[in-house]
Amino acid sequence: MKKIIPLLVLIIGIVFSGCTSIKGNQEKDSATIVKDSSNNVQVVPEHLTYATFIKKIWNFEKHPQQWVYEGDGPCVIDFYADWCGPCRRVAPIMQEMANKYKGKVTIYKVNVDKENKLASILGIQNIPAVLFIPKTGKPMMQVGSLPRDTYVQIINEQLLHIKPKAKK
Repeated sequence: MKKIIPLLVLIIGIVFSGCTSIKGNQEKDSATIVKDSSNNVQVVPEHLTYATFIKKIWNFEKHPQQWVYEGDGPCVIDFYADWCGPCRRVAPIMQEMANKYKGKVTIYKVNVDKENKLASILGIQNIPAVLFIPKTGKPMMQVGSLPRDTYVQIINEQLLHIKPKAKK
């Protein structure tokens, strides 16, 4: 019962805070788009399940020995848990990245407590763990809460192939 009350407060808060979903099917779209209380459009990272991971990222049941990315463009997957302090520090950074890279890089989230089978199969032992997946090539995992600028640098250099500007 104690766990349900905060959830109900959160749901009621979202319903009455002015957030409205813009037309879109979460199964089709890579992220949910909402309007915040100031009527600004915000991208909310999609939460992946075991089934949606197989469909959108990597079907390891079909290709257990080979990485075959199912996505159309680069993505970032944040593996987290609600109780994890460092994960709570990474969450707003991932939210910011979802908006900063809207249309260029898709940001996903996986709750390892709810998707423990998926986390186990992928070898996630420490969280937060962030998986960076380029459109082509092998994915790269970073474990721990990193500074915002480090996430930006990895996305720019590894996923978007933007070279850092030379310092004068």
